[in-house]
Amino acid sequence: MMDWVPFSFLEHPVFSCTRGVLSLPEGLTLHRDQQQQQQQRAGKSGDGNTYSQSELRSVEQCLLATRVGSISELSDLVSRAMHHLQPLYMKNHNNGTPVHHKSSVIHWAPEAIYTLCYFMHCPQMEWENPNVEPSKVTLQTERPFLVLPPLMEWVRVAVVHTEHRRSFSVDSDDVRQAARLLLPGVDCEPRQLRTDDCFCASRKLDAASTEAKFLQDLGFRMLSCGRTDLVKQAVNLLGPDGINSMSEQGMTPLMYACVRGDEAMVQMLLDAGADINSEVPNSVHKHPSVFPETRQATPLTFAVLHGHVPVVQLLLDAKANVEGSLQDGMENYTETPLQLAAAAGNFELVGLLLERGADPMVGTMYRNGISTAPHGDMNSYSLAAAHGHRNVFRKLLSHTETGKGDVLSLEEILAEGSDLEGRSPSQIDLIRSGKAKLKALKEAMYHSSEHGHVDITIDIRSLGVPWTLHTWMESLRTCFHQHRRPLIQGLLKEFSCIEEEEYTEELITHGLPLMFQILRASKNEVISQQLSAIFTQCYGPYPIPKLVEIKRKQSSRLDPHFLNNKEMSDVTFLVEGKPFYAHKVLLFTASNRFKSLLANRPCGENTCIEISNVKYHIFQLVMQYLYFGATEAMHIRNTEVMELLSAAKFFQLEALQRHCEIICSKNINTETCVEIYNHTKFLDAPDLASYIEGYFLKNMVILIELEPFKQLLYDAPPDSPGCDILQDLEKTLANRIQSIHLSSSKGSIV
Repeated sequence: MMDWVPFSFLEHPVFSCTRGVLSLPEGLTLHRDQQQQQQQRAGKSGDGNTYSQSELRSVEQCLLATRVGSISELSDLVSRAMHHLQPLYMKNHNNGTPVHHKSSVIHWAPEAIYTLCYFMHCPQMEWENPNVEPSKVTLQTERPFLVLPPLMEWVRVAVVHTEHRRSFSVDSDDVRQAARLLLPGVDCEPRQLRTDDCFCASRKLDAASTEAKFLQDLGFRMLSCGRTDLVKQAVNLLGPDGINSMSEQGMTPLMYACVRGDEAMVQMLLDAGADINSEVPNSVHKHPSVFPETRQATPLTFAVLHGHVPVVQLLLDAKANVEGSLQDGMENYTETPLQLAAAAGNFELVGLLLERGADPMVGTMYRNGISTAPHGDMNSYSLAAAHGHRNVFRKLLSHTETGKGDVLSLEEILAEGSDLEGRSPSQIDLIRSGKAKLKALKEAMYHSSEHGHVDITIDIRSLGVPWTLHTWMESLRTCFHQHRRPLIQGLLKEFSCIEEEEYTEELITHGLPLMFQILRASKNEVISQQLSAIFTQCYGPYPIPKLVEIKRKQSSRLDPHFLNNKEMSDVTFLVEGKPFYAHKVLLFTASNRFKSLLANRPCGENTCIEISNVKYHIFQLVMQYLYFGATEAMHIRNTEVMELLSAAKFFQLEALQRHCEIICSKNINTETCVEIYNHTKFLDAPDLASYIEGYFLKNMVILIELEPFKQLLYDAPPDSPGCDILQDLEKTLANRIQSIHLSSSKGSIV
């Protein structure tokens, strides 16, 4: 049972864990009736300050429950858990002094119990309404641990959300917020801003402060009921700040009216002198319940956030700052109304704000100085692109500043560079503003590709915004997963527009696997041809690295006169039924293979060793290499080189093997490359195979049209399951790109 308890649960001050056994803290007592019942069952009497073993076990089972069968069962478990933990909760929040007043007790609303049962009931069951009691269903399978938090975790997290609201009642939304933290994959929306969250009893106020707080809450309630005839009376109750008084959430009555979309109340408050550009303060000292997401928000911000178009129109007509809390020349740390409208995809609001002068170029800065945006701040372009609002994005693009006659295109801006000499001030301003727009569009292009909105990415590209390798790859990945063949072809054609400086490590780790995956999955000739051109381009114009001869000196040498000379020979090889005479002194040091063949043979006798699977004239070439001590005097025909390569590999003669590989590399052409490659893979000659793979990549545009090469790519022989030509080509190309960048950084050419 203890294996199910999360670490954060054990860290809670209400619990202690010793030697793997969960224990309740000292001082936690039972209800008097429960004490008497436990004492009667245990046959003991006591002072009620300690638990019997059975009661302790019962409490543990209650707190560690992970699923329930009914509402009644859950209600009983929550009631018992809260009864045991309530004194410690209150003690923890009152400087160690236990509190037992009923007014300070946190209780669970009925809808909260129903919602909790929704999450703790049978996983096979789907409810349309979590506030309706489920039918009785037998649990068939266990959920995995990660989605099975114990009851204590639910209680702890829900109560924390309740206390954050300064409330004494756990409601349904508190449970949903707990589910966001405890259940991976559960998509419960964050708590919505409610106009009654500020009306909560304060715990540590004197009589005068309590009265003032009560009157202020009453004033807010009068303004929230929609009765415009109560505005004057409500303002008199709000306190010294009057109509601009702020609640514990840092919000004014005008802000609450904008949240509700109460157009009549907004007009009445404005007529009564409400500050139309008031801001939610950053400080939490005077306003302890300020939501971090609403800091510096204005009434216009709240109206836009909740999509109340008539209220937005009313505020703008009343000269509200269209940029919210943003001041000229100041850094912006909160979203502007236009940013919120663009993120929500509200086309009507975006158009209205643009007409009133909202700037789509304004971006949000982060207070810690760290931005997740690679090119700049998150502006309206980026937000619309990231959320896939194509029409809103086009609306933002179509917005142009008035009063400027000449407008430079992005292509012209790119061509202008940084040369501003000899230009008029108006042209300089155009170029600078155009560069700022180009930067914003690059950022939007990044976010649209990251979130899979390829259509927006293509729209931005059509404006002349250059590709980056990352945006191109993410767009290609999305199109591949969505099986959008025309867009895949268009993107592959655009690869040539990416600068070679962009061929970074990301191309090797993510780009090449993606493109080879597309080549493997797609049998479309156009796509195969385009990918072949990309691979050839990535391989570069430099020649394929040549195979180098291996120079090795043999420790023992004999005059070539003794080659296949019966006189003085002490070992005879029988090849294809024919004898071949040799000398042990030479062969014993030639290779480990010959050494093992000659081992355990009687000394002083002419040893006969039979050699199979090697032709006589091939064996003769091998022995000729050994007796001559080099390859210069050898005459190897092209028809013999593959067999000699096989024999050299069998006898472990590396220098002869490399010489054969060099001959093969010189004989490679479009007609022979596939056959030679198949022999090479069969013989397991990795250096020659890598060279041929380089030949494939360098000439892939031509080879992809030939049937033998297509069969090599797509029809792997069943007897070689470990042979994957596409995987080998990907590895060879990755090594090539790395070597090119390494050589270019050192100033040399591959």
